[in-house]
Amino acid sequence: MDIEKELADIKAKLEAMPGKENKLSMVIFSGDLDKQIAALIIATGAAAMGMKVVLFYTFWGTSALRDPAKKVNGKSFMGKMFGFMLPKGRNKLKLSQMHMAGMGTAMLKDLMKKKNVASLDQLFEAAGMLGVQINICQMSMDLMDLKREEMIDYPHLNVCGVATFLNDAKESAIQLFI
Repeated sequence: MDIEKELADIKAKLEAMPGKENKLSMVIFSGDLDKQIAALIIATGAAAMGMKVVLFYTFWGTSALRDPAKKVNGKSFMGKMFGFMLPKGRNKLKLSQMHMAGMGTAMLKDLMKKKNVASLDQLFEAAGMLGVQINICQMSMDLMDLKREEMIDYPHLNVCGVATFLNDAKESAIQLFI
C-alpha cells in the first residue's frame, strides 16, 4: 500500500471529524465577588483574544445578574424568601474568604480602584461590548422563583436549560467551572 495515499486518507478522516470551536464555555455557580471577578476577567480576556464566550449562570451565581432597581410582583412565599436572602445584584456580593463583616470586600474594591483593576460593573460592560453570551439556568430561576424581568439589562442574555450549556461545552475548546 502507498504510504502517501494512507497519509492522505488519514488526513481526510481527521479533517472530516467534528472539531472544537475557538470557544470558551463556563459554568458560573458561585455568587462570591472574587469568583465572579475571576470569571469575568477570564471571559473578557478570551473574548478579546477572538474566542466565542458563553457563560452559564446557575444557582448562587445568578445573584450577580439580579438588577437591584427592578421589583417583581407575584412571587411565591419561597421566592420572596430567596429574594430577601440572596444578594440583589453584583454590587452586594461578598468575598468567599476574608469578608470580615464587609471590611474585606470594601478593602478589595478600594484596592482594585487604586490599582486600576476593572470593577465587576466595568467587566460586565466590557463583556457586553465584546459579545460575551450570558445564559441563565432556567431550573435555578424556577427553584428560586427568579423572574426574567428582575435580571440585568444585558445585550446577550438568554434563559435556557442545561442542554444548551452541554451543547456549547461539547463544541468548546475550553470548559471551566467557577
